[in-house]
Parts: sequence; C-alpha cells; structure tokens
Amino acid sequence: MSDSQSPSLFNSAGQQQQQQQQDVSNSRGGSNDTYALSFEQSRHWRDVFWLAVFILHLVGLGFVLGVLGFNRFEKNDRLNIDKYTNGFLENHHGLTEYYWPLYAVAGGVGTILGWTWLLLLGSRATQMMKVSVHIATTYLAVVSVFCFWAEQFFWGVAFAIGATLQFLYVISVIDRLPFSMMVLQKAVKIVWSLPEVMRVAYAFIVVMLLWMGLWSFGASGVVASSMGDGGRWWLLVVLSVSLFWTGAVLCNTVHVIVSGMVFLVLVHGGREAGSMPSNSLMKSLRYAVTTSFGSICYGSLFTAAIRTLRWEIRGFRSKIGGNECLLCCVDFLFHLVETLVRFFNKYAYVQIAVSGKSFNHSARDAWELFQSTGVEALIAYDCSGAVLFMGSLLGGLITGTCAGVWTWFRSSDRVIMMGSTSMLMGMILVGLAMVVVEGAVTSIYICYAVDPLLIHRWDAEFFDEISEKLHQRLQHRSARAGVLSHGRLEVDGQIQSSFSA
Repeated sequence: MSDSQSPSLFNSAGQQQQQQQQDVSNSRGGSNDTYALSFEQSRHWRDVFWLAVFILHLVGLGFVLGVLGFNRFEKNDRLNIDKYTNGFLENHHGLTEYYWPLYAVAGGVGTILGWTWLLLLGSRATQMMKVSVHIATTYLAVVSVFCFWAEQFFWGVAFAIGATLQFLYVISVIDRLPFSMMVLQKAVKIVWSLPEVMRVAYAFIVVMLLWMGLWSFGASGVVASSMGDGGRWWLLVVLSVSLFWTGAVLCNTVHVIVSGMVFLVLVHGGREAGSMPSNSLMKSLRYAVTTSFGSICYGSLFTAAIRTLRWEIRGFRSKIGGNECLLCCVDFLFHLVETLVRFFNKYAYVQIAVSGKSFNHSARDAWELFQSTGVEALIAYDCSGAVLFMGSLLGGLITGTCAGVWTWFRSSDRVIMMGSTSMLMGMILVGLAMVVVEGAVTSIYICYAVDPLLIHRWDAEFFDEISEKLHQRLQHRSARAGVLSHGRLEVDGQIQSSFSA
C-alpha cells in the first residue's frame, strides 16, 4: 500500500471500525457456509510442474546420496569412483561411518529442541521467544570469536556480519516487539487448543529426520571423499541447497495444514461448531500433500529469501531519518521487494489451504485483500515472523555447536564443514516446530482482513488491541506521507529558485 493512499484508507478504516462495533452481535452464518463450501468443493491439481521438479529432485538426489555414502562405507572407494578424481584432486582416505554419527548427533539435538518447543508451547512459549531474540546475537558473536581463534577467518567474518545484522535489526524493531509478542501469544493460545495440529508437527519432524538420515549418509561420504576441500565444499553447498528446499517444503506443508485448521476454527466460531466441516484435519492434510503440494513446492523456493530481505530493508528504512538521498535509494529497493512480495508471501498458504488456488494466485489475492482493507500497515509493523526465525536460528546454532564440538575431538580439520551443515539441519528441525505458531499468525491476519468480527468473536480484548494498533499505524502513515510530500515540495522550490536565479 503506497503512502499516498494512507489518508483515505485511514478514514475508511475508522468508519469501518465504528460500524463493526455497532454490528458486533450480528450473525456470520452466511459467510461460514461460503467458506465451508469452498473448503469442501473438489480441487484441481495446481503448479504441477513444480511438483514434478521436486519429486524428480528427490529421486535423483536420493540416488546420488546413496552412491556417495556407500562409496566410502566400511571400505575406501568401494565403487571405484576415485579413479575419476585422481591426478587433479588431493587424496584423502576416510570412511562414511566415521562422520555419519556426528550428523546423528545433530539430528538428535535438533529433534529434541523441536519437540521440547512443542511440549512447552502452552506454558513457556513467551519466555522461549524472548530468550531467542536476546541470545541469538550474542551466540553469533561468540561463534565468530571461536572461528577467529581457530584461524577460520572467512567464517569468523561471516558470523561477525551475521551478529551485526542481527543486532541492528533488533535495535530497529525494538519498539515493535511488544505488539509482535502479543500476536504470538494469541497464536499460541489457539494452536494449543488444537492438539491434533501439534501431532502433525511431531509427525513431520520424524519424516524430516528420516530424509536427513539419507542426506547425512551422502554428506558423510562427501566429507570422507578423496576430493580436496574445494570440491567437498561445492558438493556440500549443493546438498545444503537441496536440504533447505526440502525442509522448506515440509515446513510450509505444516503451515498449510495449521493455517487451514485455524482459519476454519475462527470462521466457524470453534472446532465444535455445527457448521465446521467434518474431518477437517485429514482433509487439510490430504489437500496439502496432493492437489496443493505443487504450490507448496513452488512457494518454498522463494518466499524465505524474499521475506528475510524485506525484514532487513523495513528495519533499516524505519531508522533512516531525514536523509533524503539515502531514503530514495532504500525506497527503490523497498518497492522492488514489495513487488516481489505481491507474488511471493507466506499468507498465500492460508488461501491454498482454504480454497486450493495456485501459489501466485493465492499470494496476489492475499496481498490485495490486505491493501484494500489497510491491514497491510499492520502486517508491515508486525515482526512475529522474524522472532520465530530467531528461535530457529538459535536452535540451529546450538545443534551446530554440539556437532562441531564432537568433531573437534575426532577430526579438527572438519569442524567448520560439519558444524555449518549440522546448523542447517538444526534450523530446519526447530523450524518445523516454529511453523505451527506462524501458521496461526497468518490465519489470524487473514481472518481480520476478511471480517474483523471473526477476531472479535474469538477474543474481544485482542480485537480491541489490534484495531487500535491498526488505527495508529494508518495515522502514522498519513502523517509520514504529509511530511515527505512537504519535503519534496521544498526541494522542488529550491531547484526552481536556483534555475530562475
């Protein structure tokens, strides 16, 4: 939503809020029937091309991982692959089973952290999220110091940059954290009332762990191979990109299932409501892994990177101040990313869950809904997704540390190699637990944009708080648009005066 549109949206939002408060007791049965019909109707397969690409990628990579791991399992060069690398790559004699247990430690630690998060979700979620925000920066800085101490200068600089960016981002959004934590608490409240979605998250962590067993078997074969460090790193980067995509697909599949369930519960007024579709969870699960799975695979390729870039630009943009030149440059990047967000955003997963649309269609509809209602101003202010990401990052750092420490005592020259890939494993496993809450957050915002009365019926106090914050954000945008317009008029006047002189 552009700043020039803010005054009209602010006025319409205020009028809409007054009307909603007058009509708060009205029945919403008609809309309930509409959503129930949309959820129950037969669905077509969407984004089939990306579904085929993902399945072929899994089959092909699974074969390659098996070959790489088996080639060094209990015997050096079992499949006689080294003859293709002798002469131009350094020789290294190692076995798959020497490094595979180290990845088993990473998988075990990541699983324990993920399951612990789910178990403590109802009682300690707020404390765990606060710890994640405050500890992640310090942890990154400490890891950077240890990398420099171990003479791993590249990784020391990389973690130092990560710690700096994390610190700057937290400072830039420190005033938004209370509101974001409130939204997360409400999301935890509704998720905790749906124990069946928690069981889905447990099951998907096990599925991810099984794939990681094969992935780590092949990665261990790469670490133990006769290739030089350059060749090993390139292969591990390729394998890590594949693991990231696979993990993102599973996370977003859980996202679709959870967000669909939460949306239906909010729309129908509770899981026990008579209008609630029967077997909602199983239908959501079936849709997610069949007709909508291609859309999930497609969205998982891009949404994480675009969302992270958007967080950083928004945080930096809010702290620029009156530097018009710098603001102009950042605004260009901001609007470029906003254009991408229109077609790649996490709120598409709610639309996919409820109506079975394609990913781009769902993302566009969700963003147009937010812009037409003014709720986009609220979403721009909220940083709950970043808070959950910090939790996943902290889980990954802990997992990488555990695997790295054991590697140090067994093979000190492979610490960074094992620690960094183990960190990715930990982030994915913990992320599978975090996405349960994120799915609830996206559904809450979609429901508020569709009909704020749905949120009022569920939690009147939360409705008042979120409506007041929306009122403030639209007012802030209106004032900011006026200041920017006044500044530009002054600059134009100075330019005209200089030419006339």
